[in-house]
Amino acid sequence: MLVDNGVHGDSRVQKVARSAAEAGWEVTLLGRSPHGGAERWQLGPAEVRLLPMPDPLARRRHEFRRAWLRWPLAYPPSGIAAHRAQWVKAWQTDIRQREAELTLAARAGLAGRPRERRRRRLRVERSAAHLLRRWVSLRYWMLTRARKGRRLRSPWDRLYTWFWSTVQGGRAWRRLEPGLWDYELAFGPVVDELAPDLIHAHDFRMIGVGARAKVRAAVAGREVKLVWDAHEFLPGVQPWQDNARWLPAHRAHEREFVPYADAAITVSPTLAEMLRREHGLAELPAVVLNAPDVPAPGEPAPADDAAPAGNAVPAGDAAAAADADQSAPELRARCGLGPEVPLLVYSGVAAPKRGLGTMIEALPQLTGVHVALVVNKPDGPYVQGLRSRAAALGVAERLHVLPYVPHWQVVPFLAGADAGVIPIQHWPNHEIALITKFFEYSHARLPLVVSDVRTMAETVRSTGQGEVFRAEEVDDYVRAVRAVLADPARYRAAYDRPELLAAWTWQAQAEVLAGVYRRLLAEPTEPVEAESSPDAPAPESPVAESPGPESPAGPARSRPVEAGAR
Repeated sequence: MLVDNGVHGDSRVQKVARSAAEAGWEVTLLGRSPHGGAERWQLGPAEVRLLPMPDPLARRRHEFRRAWLRWPLAYPPSGIAAHRAQWVKAWQTDIRQREAELTLAARAGLAGRPRERRRRRLRVERSAAHLLRRWVSLRYWMLTRARKGRRLRSPWDRLYTWFWSTVQGGRAWRRLEPGLWDYELAFGPVVDELAPDLIHAHDFRMIGVGARAKVRAAVAGREVKLVWDAHEFLPGVQPWQDNARWLPAHRAHEREFVPYADAAITVSPTLAEMLRREHGLAELPAVVLNAPDVPAPGEPAPADDAAPAGNAVPAGDAAAAADADQSAPELRARCGLGPEVPLLVYSGVAAPKRGLGTMIEALPQLTGVHVALVVNKPDGPYVQGLRSRAAALGVAERLHVLPYVPHWQVVPFLAGADAGVIPIQHWPNHEIALITKFFEYSHARLPLVVSDVRTMAETVRSTGQGEVFRAEEVDDYVRAVRAVLADPARYRAAYDRPELLAAWTWQAQAEVLAGVYRRLLAEPTEPVEAESSPDAPAPESPVAESPGPESPAGPARSRPVEAGAR
């Protein structure tokens, strides 16, 4: 399996890898190390390996040049600016130290002409250092402005994008987004060494890595099946970088390599139809919903066998993540609230387009109501801005910001709230799928308050499990919250229909995934058991020898490694 992140925090990737491994296939999950060092651990029977990925191609050529015309005094972008700034600080520190020594000497009655001359020299040095620091600061500031000022959205950049898109067509991403090669150069050799039978490539960055590995394997006389797992509709994605090249480049990259896929899966029926039209797919992608991994009654909750995992599903501390038997923490206890206090919860990524500002702005109108934000970056700048806004509105004591908990604890953790809120704004990809938190709230049997993004709004209206409000409209949000809190039993009654939640479980989705694998490969002989204990140390090397026929990782022919194994 190939993914362009550090695996921690990607519940879909974790569940797919673990489910495939537990079904009997030998699974190696390759991700990108967030800190540059190799990591390895077990995710149930699946092996996770995070690879170091240098990304020099992600920097544009202009980032290595000076902006002579606009910022002639700026330092060159070579690192000298930070060196000079630190050197001046060191000089000023030295001056202060020598002045302090003279002061102590004067107090001891040791003043004299030599020391007076030293004091005068230090005054001159102090003035010179001050002037030099201002000069360095000016040049450093110009360098910063030069870097920030080039957003790749100017008329020249749009012309550049148009030119290469016209000249090279689908190959234009090589000019527009050469950083995509960094993924190939880091992951490609490891995939070749693993020699997989099947590669499961997550999303638009890794489809190219998987497709090229498939071609190289064919040249070597091996057949490799490629599964493309499309998490989003790329034309509807808000560019991850503020430039004119990002979206055209990634769309071209995706279009070039999707034809190599032997099967596609995605997250919703609507997105499946859109992908078939966008890429002219011969068959409709299979739908594997981002449903939570809810154990059957009496079944123990799963736990990651080494490293803490959490994501779209909130995640907590490492010790908790390693304990398979640990019960979920109490949401209300962490907020310091009793059962009688009305509590709304939002669980997921904290970002402006998620609409969390609406929840904060509404608090003055919702007397006594508390809000819990269970988010990926509790101390991030966006969340700090929400805290500041709550303080300005006089409701800071009713806002609680909490970190993620492990994904198997999410549903019981969220169940402590009175309602689950999804206030996301109107973006194309928000309209077309039921997102992970929707299913998590549902299994927690929470009444829902959702914005009027199409798919979720239609579902909530049809099931009666909550209220819909107009996105970004505070007054309408307040109306929806009051309605839900006034009669929560009415909305919870929707979950009494067993068929509603039955299909919204990961167990049901894992069957769809297994069906795709079985169609492409021979079914594995037997389920695979985890081979190491949660406390086993992770090897440091990013590359390991592929397991042989007698490997305890699984039967030799069970290799739909989601990027593979021998």
